[in-house]
Amino acid sequence: MPKAETMTNQFLANRPVVGAGKQPAGVTRRHFVAGTAGFAAAVLMPVPALAAGQRTYPLAAAPARAKLLAKAGAPETDIWAYGGRAPGPVVRARQGERLRIELANGLAQQTTLHCHGLRLPNAMDGVPGLTQAPVEPGGRFVYEFDLPDAGVFWYHPHIFATEQLERGLSGVIVVDEAEPILVDRDLIWLVDDWRIGDDGAIGGDFNHPHDVTHGGRIGNLVTVNGAELDTVDVRAGERLRLRLVNAANARVFALHFEGMAPRVIAHDGHPVEPYAPDGERIVFAPGQRVEVILDIPARPGERLQVRDDYYQRFAYTFVTFAVAPGAALRARPLAAPVALKPNPLPEPDAQAAAIHDIVIEGGAMGGLTEAVYKGERMGLRQLWREYGKVWTLNGVAAASMAEKPMFRLERGRSYRWRIRNQTVWDHPMHLHGHAFRVLSRNGKPVAGRPWADTVLLHADETVEIAFVADNPGKWLFHCHVLEHHHGGMGTVVEVG
Repeated sequence: MPKAETMTNQFLANRPVVGAGKQPAGVTRRHFVAGTAGFAAAVLMPVPALAAGQRTYPLAAAPARAKLLAKAGAPETDIWAYGGRAPGPVVRARQGERLRIELANGLAQQTTLHCHGLRLPNAMDGVPGLTQAPVEPGGRFVYEFDLPDAGVFWYHPHIFATEQLERGLSGVIVVDEAEPILVDRDLIWLVDDWRIGDDGAIGGDFNHPHDVTHGGRIGNLVTVNGAELDTVDVRAGERLRLRLVNAANARVFALHFEGMAPRVIAHDGHPVEPYAPDGERIVFAPGQRVEVILDIPARPGERLQVRDDYYQRFAYTFVTFAVAPGAALRARPLAAPVALKPNPLPEPDAQAAAIHDIVIEGGAMGGLTEAVYKGERMGLRQLWREYGKVWTLNGVAAASMAEKPMFRLERGRSYRWRIRNQTVWDHPMHLHGHAFRVLSRNGKPVAGRPWADTVLLHADETVEIAFVADNPGKWLFHCHVLEHHHGGMGTVVEVG
């Protein structure tokens, strides 16, 4: 558990609670009728073959209303949504196809669309001021690119992100492999949290100083696919493929599948050799995705609880799998999970790679005293008071995307980055346009060296990654705790 848990717990305890006098913030009761998640909750596998070619999805971002609170008589919530619902529609295609997303901006402010984790052309990356101009209210923008990788990815805005994501603008992208593995159900769960009052309104305190300087905006209502989740009906012997996506501004989840023997088969969209996570516990931070195989134990009539215990003082039951009474679906589990075929990623040469060091500093309880902002060195007090910046990468607080890149990378060359978190807070660091190998954590090799595009660093940790800089353009590297990025923790790297 990270050092900052104590401070985070104190902040959670002081937040308004949905349903006064019931449970601490972040631990609300969540009710859900199994099978009603209109957002691709249950799909029988294997997936039907998709015709080769282009997939087109219109996505309109606009105000909407949603029933986030499950209790009877609870008010609806004003949200922002793609296609009138949050999360937006699942964008689904097949590996090797071409994807076209037609974004229409029905908001009263600018927006863009970033397809998180996809290796796409720089002009399609959705970062305003870097890869495109913002899409104005009433405007449109077409994103079109090929899909080299199978896996689970997601989409969201990349401007005014602390507000636009919190209000509901996000959705899942599934790129199906050519030969899907055999399961009984394919469940897509976009997990999010909201800061919401008993009146159903989303709290308007975006970029609150405490959130920016501490652990980010932690909500007091957790949803799965835009609804409070309580019970999911399953059958004994059933095999589930569970695709988890963390779309929260700042909350890290740690789902404890006790007694269910989960097997992880992919990180951030990229296959891994199937493995059993330590303690049957799966941790995933904002921006990260995990794919899991669950074989429901053959015990009809039982109830299997999954707990989220990342913030241990505020552990709660995330979901209960209710095993249907009667005969099991099958007497014994299917054969061991089949490993997914790897994506066509260029393998970095870690020995010949150029080495860069990146140091994360700042925030509350940190030792940062001064930083560079817009080319000027100034004290942290001035930086915070005048510009609202409190986080740095290599001593520089992000100002605009037009600034000089932190690194200029030679196209086709391998690089190793040693990232040191010299703060007391969690930071999920996300690199656009590329996937990287996670080599080591605190000097110890990481088993399997998994591919990722977002890596979580706990307090005082050092993580080493490696990748081939094969995608030309200027790419964003930033913390996916959105309030931290707003407070300066972002930079640009250029691949030439």
